[in-house]
Amino acid sequence: MPGHAIHPIDIIRKKRHGEELSQAEVEHFVHTVVLYGEQKIAEGRGEHPTLLAATDKISEAQIAAILMAIFQHGLSHRELAWLTNAMRYSGETFDASSLNTFTVDKHSTGGVGDKSSLLIAPIVAAAGLEMSPSISVPMISGRSLGHTGGTLDKLETIPGFDTQLGLVRMAEVLRETHAAMMGQTPKLVPADRILYAMRDHTGTVESPFLITASIMSKKLAEDLKGLVLDVKVGSGAFMPTYEKSKFLAELMVSTGELAGTRTAALLTTMDEPMGRFSGNWIEVWECVDIMQGRRHPMSADLIELSTILSGWMLYFGGKSATPEAGAQLADEILASGAAYKSWLHIVAAHKGDTSIFTNPAAFHKPKASRVLKASRTGYLAGMDCTEVGWAVQRLGAGRTKPGDPVSAHAGIESHAKIGTHLKIGDPIFTLFSEDEALLAEPYRMLEATVAISDTRTEPQPLIREILTRDTVSL
Repeated sequence: MPGHAIHPIDIIRKKRHGEELSQAEVEHFVHTVVLYGEQKIAEGRGEHPTLLAATDKISEAQIAAILMAIFQHGLSHRELAWLTNAMRYSGETFDASSLNTFTVDKHSTGGVGDKSSLLIAPIVAAAGLEMSPSISVPMISGRSLGHTGGTLDKLETIPGFDTQLGLVRMAEVLRETHAAMMGQTPKLVPADRILYAMRDHTGTVESPFLITASIMSKKLAEDLKGLVLDVKVGSGAFMPTYEKSKFLAELMVSTGELAGTRTAALLTTMDEPMGRFSGNWIEVWECVDIMQGRRHPMSADLIELSTILSGWMLYFGGKSATPEAGAQLADEILASGAAYKSWLHIVAAHKGDTSIFTNPAAFHKPKASRVLKASRTGYLAGMDCTEVGWAVQRLGAGRTKPGDPVSAHAGIESHAKIGTHLKIGDPIFTLFSEDEALLAEPYRMLEATVAISDTRTEPQPLIREILTRDTVSL
């Protein structure tokens, strides 16, 4: 801390006028936020809170005011780097130095049916196991919220699969399998837990600067040497416009590179569900089918995206001369069965039951289903993919707030992609639920959002743009 005292009200006044905060002020803000969180935890347990010095105290109202000032005025590149770094080191961090491996991860801003992590981790891990130099994937993932799915919810449909490893066991799993897939530990980036909850209550969730600090602080806490970002654009994306998605991607790339992590962001289309299935277990089933060599036509976009993202990870890790060569290598690993072998090792290391992959379709046992059929002959012209995501959520596969239970077997199967020619009565979606009463509303939502046209709509390219340190300002 600097020689002079820093008070929250001074930070509020400075940022309220759009002035740049100093590194000390940013770090002090994060420091006081963590202490505030610790005080709240102590109070919740009925313990007597630690007596804090006046300069270490910050109120909920003051945190909210600083977040709103950032929302209104943004942050400079320096402020964003300082905020991200302070959040990154606000709790425990992973140290990969003893593993002697190139650590690389992938992050998606969230989509419908976006299960690429389930393919990417075993693909890259297989390359790490079978080829020099060493490469590993320390993948810390999240749960579903709102209209988007969560990797942890999908993994936890596998009987016994433990996503709460802790950092020590994470290192052991990485040594064994070259990939670990787990949730955020309670002590990892605690500042983000507090600030995210406050953002939700103060209407500041959408700030690209606060989103960047939240995402990148958690990813950098994995001790990554490389990071590939899948930033969605289109009707199912988190950000409302292409321009805002691109701005967020630019911020994340520059923040990663300034932290010493090779970072690339791919802007990818999310105008319809990715792949064949959207849900939890059914997405695992789809990926297992692919790894076992069964490539359903509806999974073509998922396979393409997964191999392209894997290709960038393999390129960063020195496995290929170019990202394109990396994508080709990823597809070869997938086709050879090496990714499936790696997947079995990863699941077993997480105490998951691998026997269910012998016949993954048989494990899918929803209690009710309903088919949405084409009301007329024509071409599938489009849909509001966010609305499709909400339909999946209301079938029981997602949650509206943290802590809500999710169904393993709820979701939808897509039978057509944008541009597909349909005859009247052809299936478009099959809805699955564990409660028949939950089918009606999602059915109406899907029926209302699907558009069929007399003329074919050309779908957007899957990869819209790629951003690297060569194309963004640092």
